[in-house]
Amino acid sequence: MSGLRTNRQMVKYSGATGQIDAYLAGPVQEGRFPAIVLVHEIFGLNKHIMSVADRLSSHGYVVLAPHLFSSGYAPRGMTEENIGMTMKFFMSLPPEKQRDMEFVQASLSKYDEDKRGVIQSLMGSMFSLPRQKLAEELSAGVDFLNDRENVSRGNIGSAGFCFGGAMSAELACTGKTAASVIFYGQNPEPLERVVNINGPILGLYGALDRRINEHLHELVKALVEYDKIFEVVVYKGAAHAFFNDTGRNYSEEAAKDAWERVLKFFAAYLKK
Repeated sequence: MSGLRTNRQMVKYSGATGQIDAYLAGPVQEGRFPAIVLVHEIFGLNKHIMSVADRLSSHGYVVLAPHLFSSGYAPRGMTEENIGMTMKFFMSLPPEKQRDMEFVQASLSKYDEDKRGVIQSLMGSMFSLPRQKLAEELSAGVDFLNDRENVSRGNIGSAGFCFGGAMSAELACTGKTAASVIFYGQNPEPLERVVNINGPILGLYGALDRRINEHLHELVKALVEYDKIFEVVVYKGAAHAFFNDTGRNYSEEAAKDAWERVLKFFAAYLKK
């Protein structure tokens, strides 16, 4: 099933801290469809994520893409412009120097005082976001979908990219998803929470993404230890964010293969 006409709209749903803004896309046809919670990158809900939601919905899914930074847990100053500037700086650092605070501070000294302050503040915030609290907002999104007349209750998966990949994993650890895709996201914390996963996991990573891949073996070990169904694919020559066709790390070959795997994965485990 592909090429379906879709409805698209901005909605709000009740989260743990209040109303969460979200983009909702789904087939216009009558009936009940499996659903997917789609989680954005650290840049927040933007046109790229909405386009991914549209693509998934055209294959017969109701897709909810929450704007997690509309929740009460979002740090101040986390605008798309500031996040973009901060990530541009961070990604300009050699992978082996990204945790070398002396090198980071020396690199920051090239910026004027205002920009330096924004970057320092957001770097601290972005890498210490309360992921389990934010997972509660996503869990409320699952409840929102389960209550919709056009959703096949219980057949709800998740997918996310970068920060969203980590959040897809955190949501899976609540036990409320039937299948979950992790695009180059950090491991759940604490890792023992994977015991709660109820559905299969598909992990998609770039071989050049050293920071994320550094602990990938620990996730694999935990999934094996707790007897979970999973598949991990690492793309040779691909970097972090290889799926995002609006970014500099986009890899057409890896993205195409990953998309085909995602569609097969969700078809196998959500379209029951």
